[in-house]
Amino acid sequence: MKKYISITEYFQNQTKDQKGKRKRYIYLLYILCIILFILSLGVLIKWTYDSYKIKRINKEINIMKNSNNREGILVNEPSNKNSNYYYYSSFPFYEVNFSNLLNKNNDLVGFIYLKNTLISYPVVKTNDNNFYLKHSFDKTPNSAGWVFMDYRNDYNVLDDNTIIYGHSRKDGSIFGTLKNVLNTTWQNNKDNYVIYFSTLKENMLFQIFSIYTIKEESYYIKTNFNNNIEKQEWIETMKKRNIAKITTDVNVNDKFLTLSTCKNRRGERIVVQAKLIKKQIIN
Repeated sequence: MKKYISITEYFQNQTKDQKGKRKRYIYLLYILCIILFILSLGVLIKWTYDSYKIKRINKEINIMKNSNNREGILVNEPSNKNSNYYYYSSFPFYEVNFSNLLNKNNDLVGFIYLKNTLISYPVVKTNDNNFYLKHSFDKTPNSAGWVFMDYRNDYNVLDDNTIIYGHSRKDGSIFGTLKNVLNTTWQNNKDNYVIYFSTLKENMLFQIFSIYTIKEESYYIKTNFNNNIEKQEWIETMKKRNIAKITTDVNVNDKFLTLSTCKNRRGERIVVQAKLIKKQIIN
């Protein structure tokens, strides 16, 4: 027999159903929030551990030390004796003992140091630009990666432009403090404008000539040029991008070093470019 209910009962039942559905939605939302919290916590723990491991590894292997040795071969010496080239080329080299580092990683190609940043790292190189984005110096997986040279470059005989990359970590590790070069305080200290870079064969000083930020592109990381016209065009473009108050004479006979890291998630890059001014053969 068909059962009839009143309108009041009908709406009461509808209200109960809606309340039941609302409770289920709230419960599911609660579960989802817990899952997202656990996942986020896991990512944070992983990020923190990776950064800790990077710092620990670099503390163990960072064997660069000051040196009073200023003797070296001047590179592409300018005719203008008042050029700031001579001020920077008078700086002493830093000494690096590569023996122990090579025993830990046979991908080692050099060591880089930049004043008033935390950049003081062995530099590695492999057959692509992907491996050391996600692996540390000991070749174990690590989201912080390591400081590495572009796979196209040859550290034995420097190309027109040698590129070194590293992640910009929020805790300052790897190339996280390369952003310091954008600050006027850093730029106003003229002693900061030298990059110390050593390979297994040479200690080198590079004088900075351009600092800037730019969207991701391949032009500034061009490693070699077909002719001097092409190289001069590249030089002029890099100089025009410079945001710092520096005057460094640059020409087609120079060898260049480019440091590159991410500025943000929008794909912008922080770029520092320098020219070779002095080198010293390592015995």
